[in-house]
Amino acid sequence: MEIPFGSISRRDFMKYCATTAAVLGLSELEFAAKVSEVLAAAPGKPPVIWLEGQDCAGCSISFAGSLYPSIAAMLLERVSLRYHEALMAASGHVAERALHETIEKGGFVLCVEGSIPTADDRFCMVGGRPFRETLEEAGAKAAAIIAVGACATYGGIPAAGPTGAVGVSKIITNKPVINVPTCPVHTDHLTGTILYYLTTGKVPPLDKLGRPKMYFGELIHDNCRRRSYFDNDTFLSDWNDPNQKNWCLYEKGCKGPDTNSDCSVRRWNDGLNFCIDCGAGCMGCAEPEFYSGMTPLYSAEGERSRKIMARKKAGLIPPLKKA
Repeated sequence: MEIPFGSISRRDFMKYCATTAAVLGLSELEFAAKVSEVLAAAPGKPPVIWLEGQDCAGCSISFAGSLYPSIAAMLLERVSLRYHEALMAASGHVAERALHETIEKGGFVLCVEGSIPTADDRFCMVGGRPFRETLEEAGAKAAAIIAVGACATYGGIPAAGPTGAVGVSKIITNKPVINVPTCPVHTDHLTGTILYYLTTGKVPPLDKLGRPKMYFGELIHDNCRRRSYFDNDTFLSDWNDPNQKNWCLYEKGCKGPDTNSDCSVRRWNDGLNFCIDCGAGCMGCAEPEFYSGMTPLYSAEGERSRKIMARKKAGLIPPLKKA
């Protein structure tokens, strides 16, 4: 029986699916797995595995908020998401079976969110086994590997703790790893990197830190609207003084002069805003030193901030040229 797509609501469609599952003698979970299997077999949709290690799931949330293309378009039209702890329909043994079957076939895009502990595997266990083992197994069969967010790229916040957390490239050393940092990952950076690979079949040009040059090729500082205040040594000192509202945030710990990312141009939330414009200094989350190497975040007393000012005084950060 053919049902016009727009003639029924999602609720009615799900009821229809549940009824069909009962008629076929399948549980709802098994039905979801069957549907996922059929969709995954559609031609031209490369399989994707998304693993999560030591993380807060912030990058998954950011990715799920993608607008252009939408998360629905990405998952239903561009790729076949075989495994993601939060976004996949299946769970438990069904989900783990889908993961291991996809790994066995190989040729998939591997996205990794979160860092990997090296002090003790017990710091991160997923599906009853050390996360590191699953990552190594998947990495060996992956066609492309993308480290998603600050934790997966260089260790991020977990690296400041006792777990010996490191990024993906410290574990998988025999293959190129595409590092897409920031905390959380910018949805444009991630979807753009995935689509670049799917379109060209190649890894995008990377900088020396493994980041796509198309997103991390220039400093945030170069396009910051507070740049003229930095050049004139006009730094905000009192958060509560309305006259200082747009002054440079360097003395409040801004790491923009030493952080490579296009945040100040691309911005966040569909181009609405980014850290500096909403009154918070750049925390340098696109750089390997984040988090521990960027602290204190709201003070210019940290080592990173002192180096920035030393470079400025030495003339190594020249003022912007007037048009």
